[in-house]
Amino acid sequence: MTGEINVTPTPDGGRILEAELILPRPLDELFSFFSDASNLERITPSMLHFHILTPQPIVMAEGVLIDYKLRIHGIPVKWRTRISAWEPNHRFVDEQIRGPYRRWIHEHTFDAVEGGTRCRDRVAYRAPGGALVSRWLVDRDVRAIFGYRHQRLIALLSG
Repeated sequence: MTGEINVTPTPDGGRILEAELILPRPLDELFSFFSDASNLERITPSMLHFHILTPQPIVMAEGVLIDYKLRIHGIPVKWRTRISAWEPNHRFVDEQIRGPYRRWIHEHTFDAVEGGTRCRDRVAYRAPGGALVSRWLVDRDVRAIFGYRHQRLIALLSG
């Protein structure tokens, strides 16, 4: 299993996070895991007090709206995303339409590779407060969240 997380700035003050993890599971099984919105709570750090508000089960498809609540540094936040692309066993995209970021577009892609499936995350985000807030606070938080996510995915799906 490899795990890599990189954050790079964009010219408009935003950021691109790219994360990659290879897990020893078949592609259809991993896509199914990520298609079940309830699994998001299982791979999110408890410090965020993350909870899905939308009644479950959620049938994922393009256009589906999902509401969440969480805490960022103790501050309660409501977040709504829309599934803007849905390509089973290949990719899906969730975009924030209400929440803590000026922009949050999260693309998940899945590829069968020797020994399992490569899971990639690409998140284009822009924090309120601009590049300084991103560099000193938000980037660290986002890296930590995806680092935790990798650890949980390995623990849940590598056995």
